[in-house]
Amino acid sequence: MTDKLKNYLHLHFIVFIWGFTAVLGKLISIDALPLVWFRMGIAVAIIILFIAINKFSLKIAPKKIAIMAIVGIVIALHWLTFFKAIKVSNVSVALATLSTGAFFTALIEPIVYKRKMIWYEIVFGIVVIIGLYIIFNVETQYMEGIILALISALLSSIFALANGKLIKTERPSVISFYELLSGVVFLSIYLAFAGDFKPSFFQLSQADWLFLFLLASICTAYAFIASVRVMKYITPYTVMLTVNLEPVYGIILAFLFLGDSEKMNPLFYVGGLLILSTVVANGLLKNKRKTKKINRS
Repeated sequence: MTDKLKNYLHLHFIVFIWGFTAVLGKLISIDALPLVWFRMGIAVAIIILFIAINKFSLKIAPKKIAIMAIVGIVIALHWLTFFKAIKVSNVSVALATLSTGAFFTALIEPIVYKRKMIWYEIVFGIVVIIGLYIIFNVETQYMEGIILALISALLSSIFALANGKLIKTERPSVISFYELLSGVVFLSIYLAFAGDFKPSFFQLSQADWLFLFLLASICTAYAFIASVRVMKYITPYTVMLTVNLEPVYGIILAFLFLGDSEKMNPLFYVGGLLILSTVVANGLLKNKRKTKKINRS
């Protein structure tokens, strides 16, 4: 087996793990806010250990730390709205709606990178709106979950674009450390002022502790670091297309683990498929444009 094939299979395993994140979020009995606090806190501890073992330096410019702190708060809010969406609706609704993150990125990216919007991005945007319209109409009982997942998708596109710039100069583990730490601090301040840090806050069932550890260690710390390592052998385009399978894996896993609560109206899958198809088509067209530019130069 070649290194490329090994890493491609490893990438699919990572995406499969990310798909399982939503299922764990549903299985954990505590509310979204303490869930995200525990997830980020445990992940920070694991990443510190990883940095210490590899003897990486945490010294970076104060300006970049400030940027990472802001991005960390965005990540905390992204996870908070995502897990809240799962709690008030279900995994399928949250993941299908979260796929609109690519649409939001297409809208924001031209502003951040100061480029013109491409024609097909507008077309895909219209298709995404149609897909969302179908989901909104057939799953009206999950309206709150859909809105929360849309907010989560917008936040995910913001921090993805920010990390796209940070990753060019800093180590992924160092970025993760500062971002997740700032997210924990942000949530801790809120919880402290709300008076939620009571003994009962830390009294969780054995099942919740197990699921939280899996969520923070395997689905967060390991998956992030491993995904970056895989990119040394696989093109970013292949990585992006494979990552788009996360909602598919997640919905299948949710149906297997959660059963009847994940059964949806057939039209829901039509809407979800429309959204996912734009994500894949956008990736294919962007790769085609990139190839043409390389050939011309």
